[in-house]
Amino acid sequence: MKRLIILMLMIAGTTAIYAQKAKQTSSKADSNAIVVTSYTCPMHPEVNSSQQGRCPKCGMDLILSKKEQMKAEVTQTYTCPMHTDVVSNSPGNCPKCSSKLVIDRRGSKQAATVYTCSMHPNVSSATNGKCPVCGMQMVAKNTKKD
Repeated sequence: MKRLIILMLMIAGTTAIYAQKAKQTSSKADSNAIVVTSYTCPMHPEVNSSQQGRCPKCGMDLILSKKEQMKAEVTQTYTCPMHTDVVSNSPGNCPKCSSKLVIDRRGSKQAATVYTCSMHPNVSSATNGKCPVCGMQMVAKNTKKD
């Protein structure tokens, strides 16, 4: 009877160890997933591209596909106030100018207001204040696309 109990405990322990090992390898595969965005033409949905550009048929700007638009509504993206081409999924600093990334609200109803200096257009901030270069009051600039 003791042998049977010991054998059952060994089988249960081995199963638990291999289950944990399989769980760890599957989570590594999920973290290494490659994210691919897809752009389509509003007039020609059969035209697909992995990067922004123009439709070869009509010349319209390619937009994010419907699937990508729904993903963008759910996730927050961060962008540099001065370099709109710099986009990140997490907060941080712009690699070009080292300014703090702000939440990108261009696609939402809540447009981000960026404050810039009238004398130094390269100085911008997500909050109202004074220009660090000349001390002038910064003015609001709405970045919502119409």
